[in-house]
Amino acid sequence: MFTKKIDAKIKVIFLIIVLLFVFIILRVVYIQTIDYKKLSYLASDLWSRNLPIEANRGKILDRNGVVLADNLTTTSLVLIPNQIKDKDDTSQKLADILGVTKKEMDTHVKKETSIERVHPEGRRLSYEIADQISSLNLPGVYLVKEAKRYYPYGNFLSHVLGYVGIDNQGLSGLELQYDEYLTGEAGAIKYFSDAKGNQLNLSDIYVAPTDGMNLQLTIDYKIQMSLERELENAVKAFNPDMALAIVMDPNTGEILGMSSRPSYDPNNYKDYSMDTLSRNLPIWASYEPGSTFKIVTFSAALEENLMDMENDHFYDSGSVIVSGARIGCWKAGGHGDQTYLQVLQNSCNPGFVKLGQMLGKEKLFSYLDLFGFGEKTGVDLNGEGKGIIFNLDRVGELELSTTAFGQGVSVTPIQQVTAVSAVVNGGNLYQPYIVKNFLEPETNTVIKTNEPKLIRKTISEETSKKMRYALETVVALGGGKAAYIDGYRVGGKTGTAQKVENGRYLVNNYIMSFMSVVPANDPKAVLYIALDNPKNTALLSSYTTTPIARRILLDIIDALGIEKQEGQLIKDYTWEDKVYYPVPNVVGMDVKDAKKQLDKFEIEYTGSGTKVLYQSPSEGERVPEGTTVVLLLGDE
Repeated sequence: MFTKKIDAKIKVIFLIIVLLFVFIILRVVYIQTIDYKKLSYLASDLWSRNLPIEANRGKILDRNGVVLADNLTTTSLVLIPNQIKDKDDTSQKLADILGVTKKEMDTHVKKETSIERVHPEGRRLSYEIADQISSLNLPGVYLVKEAKRYYPYGNFLSHVLGYVGIDNQGLSGLELQYDEYLTGEAGAIKYFSDAKGNQLNLSDIYVAPTDGMNLQLTIDYKIQMSLERELENAVKAFNPDMALAIVMDPNTGEILGMSSRPSYDPNNYKDYSMDTLSRNLPIWASYEPGSTFKIVTFSAALEENLMDMENDHFYDSGSVIVSGARIGCWKAGGHGDQTYLQVLQNSCNPGFVKLGQMLGKEKLFSYLDLFGFGEKTGVDLNGEGKGIIFNLDRVGELELSTTAFGQGVSVTPIQQVTAVSAVVNGGNLYQPYIVKNFLEPETNTVIKTNEPKLIRKTISEETSKKMRYALETVVALGGGKAAYIDGYRVGGKTGTAQKVENGRYLVNNYIMSFMSVVPANDPKAVLYIALDNPKNTALLSSYTTTPIARRILLDIIDALGIEKQEGQLIKDYTWEDKVYYPVPNVVGMDVKDAKKQLDKFEIEYTGSGTKVLYQSPSEGERVPEGTTVVLLLGDE
């Protein structure tokens, strides 16, 4: 009986041993066949170390491929402390080269870590310093590739582009707004070491970095360069507290140019105050718009059929009383009897008070909402302001009257340009945007495109057509004459807004602005320019912003390839204006007859004879009075 019990125990123990061996065999098979990759990865991870290789940040390009934000390849210092044999000697040599104390370098060399990036003194090293370190051949001391952001045109488009920090992270502008697209994926050189950090005799593995996406903007380099030049000249001439300009394609919402002063060089952003760095004035600044706002009021009155702008009249006596307050016209004694078109041309405040009263507060403020005032436009830039519009329950007769001519409300430049674009493009309010395409970094293949986004309809095509004509008459016949360009149909509206401080209007302190459209009959660009408190000048936009706008408009015409248009309104010339005349055809005439025909021009003869064989400029070209016409003479 006792023997049987022993035999049973032996069988049980044997069975357990057999099962244990079967389990071990199965586990070994599982590890070798199924779990091998995972365990191999974990083991490799214990041995491997990474020397980081930074990816290039995506480039930023203008609409035609001009590179506005690029990368420079630099080197940075990385240490593997466990591989450094003589820490004191290494620390001293590196300190001497980098210009820091040995104590400062000891914090890196003697740090108990697998890999130490020497920051900040070892970042973005010059070629000379990198060569000195490399020539020492010190164990555990490595130089790795690092990309440095570079803006080749300095202050050019600075507030829009923004800037990046020491680790290439976007901190402002598009660099911040689209950081996730611009940031690439870092690569590495993988090497293998034992637990003490000694490098094992195994082949290193190179993992290539992946560069960030390139951004292609709606910005036109030529137009932007014009804005930068003219604002810089305006600062030198008038010393304004600030200056800004925006150019937009009214048919899409694409921003073709945007600039402001003060500006900064993003290559050296640490040299500037946060106020300068953070304020992109065209989208952030909020102020009373003044007379450029009359474009919205006038279009609302036309849309509501409240007046016939060419046949209905308003008499301007020089001022009007509203709720006990006197609202005056800029012209002493007023303009007298005018059509409403002349009210716009003359920028007559009492006339716009009348239009505001005709609209009523509910209707006028509904149009302000319709055109997007009081809310962000949604432009793809950070830091946009909303402006301030009266709550309707706080609008009395006086608030209604002042709003009608652009006083008492606060709007941003980007809101004004967006609204006026809708006024002249047929009534379509588009969301402004500045990034056009996302591009694959190697081939610049388009991955994603931002399309124009229609927000809503504002006014009819018929009203828009009337407004285009009305704005053209302002430039030809009214206060915008300084923007007139012979052969090109330009529309526009001046603005002079008195500034407010602590609830009071300042004396002789204005924001002067000009809103313009080219061509007026078929708009391709809307330009807005504003100067805050310009010094040493007459307090009129026609003498400050309007001539600047004309120079920018000429550059826009060139950049967009806009051709001359038929049907241009003839300018109401003053004594100081250059008068343009078409050159008559004198080819084939006798010299005496040709001279009579060219009585408004200077004549220069070449060749000999009595007949005109050729002329320059050619027939029909409009040139200023007194221009030299060259005649080639000969005999038939």
